[in-house]
Amino acid sequence: MARQNPPSRQQMRIRIAQAAARLMAEDGIQDFALAKRKAARQLGAEQMHNLPTNAEIEAELRTHQSLYQGEEQVERLRVLRRQACVVMQLLARFNPYLTGSVLAGTAARHSDINLLLFTDSDKDVELFLLNQRIAYQRGEKRFRFGDTHRVVPVFHLQHGGPADVEVAVFPTDAIRESPRSPVDGRALPRARLADVEALLG
Repeated sequence: MARQNPPSRQQMRIRIAQAAARLMAEDGIQDFALAKRKAARQLGAEQMHNLPTNAEIEAELRTHQSLYQGEEQVERLRVLRRQACVVMQLLARFNPYLTGSVLAGTAARHSDINLLLFTDSDKDVELFLLNQRIAYQRGEKRFRFGDTHRVVPVFHLQHGGPADVEVAVFPTDAIRESPRSPVDGRALPRARLADVEALLG
């Protein structure tokens, strides 16, 4: 029997990207770094330094969803974007924007809905949630702006829809400067309520 040559670095890079995409699509992993580390471990490539980029993994994720979850993905996006619209209407006073995988079209089976709010007081957001009797957990999240990072308060809402909603709260004047995308490092895509409604047709 002829011996099979081990895969080249580029072949292994592609295989890791595909395996990471499958983990994100099927197993609910939302963090790119975690998905690629787990994929590398599954493929016996833990020591590989030239791992695929987040953009390469996202491209494989789109391919996987198109091939194996076509109708399911279309319906998932419709349901999650509709839920996002409901929450954005509720939080309208805080200038909500949709971002993340629900906007990008790559939301997987366990993805959260990611919103950005712009207001001068995160306490006002918390008081509003309390008055509306919306269950939440408070935390923090780090966003990259250029070469620096900024930690902002976040609220994880259990709003009663199919997905949890992560709300990151920025100062009002931060609306002019977009944080960087974890996928490609460019300005994080974001959409107002009217734009999300337009996606729903």
